[in-house]
Formats: sequence, structure tokens, C-alpha cells
Amino acid sequence: MTEYEKMCRGEWYDAGGDPELLALRLAAEELCFQLEHTPPGDGAAREAILVRLLPGRGPGVTVLSPFWTDYGVHCTIGEGTFLNHGVYLMDCAPITIGRQCQIGPHCGLYTAVHPMLPEERATGIERALPITLGDRVWLGGQVVVLPGVTIGEGAVIGAGSVVTRDIPPHVVAVGNPCRVLRPITEQDRVLLEK
Repeated sequence: MTEYEKMCRGEWYDAGGDPELLALRLAAEELCFQLEHTPPGDGAAREAILVRLLPGRGPGVTVLSPFWTDYGVHCTIGEGTFLNHGVYLMDCAPITIGRQCQIGPHCGLYTAVHPMLPEERATGIERALPITLGDRVWLGGQVVVLPGVTIGEGAVIGAGSVVTRDIPPHVVAVGNPCRVLRPITEQDRVLLEK
């Protein structure tokens, strides 16, 4: 079994020394570099890069530069989602982002898990666990989502939070570690019905 196959199965794999993985990450890094150096007003050129970098991106997805991903091909991003400046999707495992999500500036979704023992970490092995965001999730600026986490539909994660475990749908959650503060209710409505 190749290191790439081990990675995709969520098993421990050699992340740093495998030539196939290095080549795949370099290809994604090149596309991220091209995207960052393409003028924001050149929509056609940016789209041509994004089609290659994020083939699982739905219609109407906005990706502002700079943007980084390890592979890109393991990301699924739903229709109408917005990724602000400085977002990093570490997609060693699948990252699934629902429809109409708002991902704030400098957010990081990190799938990699490293060994706890320093001598094992020094070998370069890691494993990766998927991250899932339901539809209409909002991550405030500088939110970090850790490996294996699922954030439920409509949840709001406060700026600067570190999400270490699953968050249920339709709640406000904040902090480090991120904890549910309260449910989102009709009292939160800002558009008054006529």
C-alpha cells in the first residue's frame, strides 16, 4: 500500500519523505502561488486556476487570496460558500464544507494528527481525520478546526475559537477549547418581517 493510500484510509503514513505526496503537495502549492499572484479583477484567470486547485468546488464559491491547501483535491466546498483572505485547508483527509458557509479571514481547518511522543514525531509519520462543516456554518476570523471535527448546520463559531470536538447545529460556540454558548433562536433575527 502506498503512503498516499494510507493517508486516504486515515492510517499512519510517512508525510514528509514520500516522493508521491511531496509531488502532489508541490503541485497544489504552485497553484496557490499562481492564484495569489493573479490580479483580483482577472476572474477568468483565477477561475482557470481554481478549477485545477479545487475541483470539488460548487458554483458561486468565492475564494479570496491568499489561500492555501495541501492537495485541494480532497476539498468539497458547497455552492455559494465564501472563503476570506488567508484561509488554509489542510486536506490530508477530506474537508467537506457545506453550502452558503462563511469562512472568516485566517481560518485554518487542520486534518493532520501527529504522534504525541517526540521520538515518533521525529520520524515524520502522521495520520489525518476528516473535517465536516454543515450548510450555512459561519466561522469567525482566525478560527481553528482540529482533525475529526464536525460542525453542525447553521452553527456560528466565534472569532479566535479552537474547535476541538463536534459542535451541534444551530448554536453559537466560542472559546479555546470551543464550547457551546447558546442556541440560535428567533430572538437573533435582525431582518424584521413586513
